[in-house]
Amino acid sequence: MIPLKDDNPRLMVPVVNFALIAINVLVSIYEFYLPPELRERFVYTFGAIPQEITTAHVFYPLFTAMFLHGGLMHLLSNMLYLFIFGDNVEGLLGHGRYLLFYLICGIGASALHIFVEPDSLVPMIGASGAISGVLGAYALKFPRARVLTLIPIVFYITTVRVPAVILLGFWFLMQLTSGLSSMGVQTGGGVAWFAHIGGFVVGLLIVNLFQKHRPQPVQW
Repeated sequence: MIPLKDDNPRLMVPVVNFALIAINVLVSIYEFYLPPELRERFVYTFGAIPQEITTAHVFYPLFTAMFLHGGLMHLLSNMLYLFIFGDNVEGLLGHGRYLLFYLICGIGASALHIFVEPDSLVPMIGASGAISGVLGAYALKFPRARVLTLIPIVFYITTVRVPAVILLGFWFLMQLTSGLSSMGVQTGGGVAWFAHIGGFVVGLLIVNLFQKHRPQPVQW
């Protein structure tokens, strides 16, 4: 299932969400255009490598890794989810609180991944963990919002409007199932399922701490 748009009106101009998308895109463009050997060095320098964090206590990659991506589809899928769901969460929390919330969710996502794979030498990159926190907040605060969703069925593609709690609940179930099935499997990379799980759970748990009174919707 691929979300296309939601029917939730914006409560304010989501300047932080737009800025996060822009930063992710610009950093990823820079990364993608590096020569292969420099790109690998870039990823290993700014990606979150669990063993380095647990043994050498190098913590800045917990922040920088959120803005790197493994390829164009990785970037586009993450930015699609952030664009659709981030604006309403920003409207709920306010600009400053939303930025802090986003970063905390990203760090929480990385923490669970590192806890599960503390000896891994594979860099973890991507905004997925932080965005998972945004999805958790959206599912909790806007469960009845309808999301226009693209659903491919074999060779047939259709769109339906799905309540956010069902769409995002199904998304979380897929992450949880994939994460549990991957435990004990040695891989050289792939999807950091537990980062998705950790980010989503952190978003659910802390969104109420960051919520402020809702302003009136703006027209633009």
